[in-house]
Amino acid sequence: MGADTLPPLLLIHGAPGAWYGYLNVLDDAILRQKFHIIAFDRLGYNKSKQRGQRFVTSIEAHAQAAALALSLNRSEQRGVVLGRSFGAPIAAKIAMNRPERFGHLILLAPALDPSKEKFWWFSKPAKWWVVRVWPPRRLNVATFEKFAHARELEKLADEWERLDVPTTLVQGGKDWIVDPANLDYACRQLMAKRANFIFLPEAGHLISYSHPELVRTLITQELPSAD
Repeated sequence: MGADTLPPLLLIHGAPGAWYGYLNVLDDAILRQKFHIIAFDRLGYNKSKQRGQRFVTSIEAHAQAAALALSLNRSEQRGVVLGRSFGAPIAAKIAMNRPERFGHLILLAPALDPSKEKFWWFSKPAKWWVVRVWPPRRLNVATFEKFAHARELEKLADEWERLDVPTTLVQGGKDWIVDPANLDYACRQLMAKRANFIFLPEAGHLISYSHPELVRTLITQELPSAD
């Protein structure tokens, strides 16, 4: 959405998820006037597939694939990359790999701490082949991504020092999907970085829907140059 000569706003969804999880952002007339908004399906979700590999769990692989969507943008301006939940570490990885393309990294309800990965009673049975034949494909992809996620976050832990893009993290206090303590982890990792941390005590997991005005403000705010 928006002219491809405007700065890019790259949206990274969580798990399970799809591009249409950001419909309210895509429909925002103010954002469409200011940005070329790019939303897509991550590898394995909805209509995106990875040839020769059924379930892609690597943060690096997802980041490399997601970064290809930037080829749709014809501006030479720095933009914004926004990721939520499981999409947040992927957004961070893109910002690490392509700092020249972004002036702001926004992480909503980010799952970043490998020691805080949440599992439920149905998590392990969801991997059994006899169970996998029933749910939609996106749920099977999300299950395998979840079981690999802590290991992938451990790989990312040593790379936070490479992050050189101004960053904003937003976490809800009533988030039952991502442990709010992830914000503490982010504070430790980004202590020496250009980072802002916003805690919303009454917010849940879907911050882009519960606090759309805040998200719009974060996306459109003027930040110091990343140079």
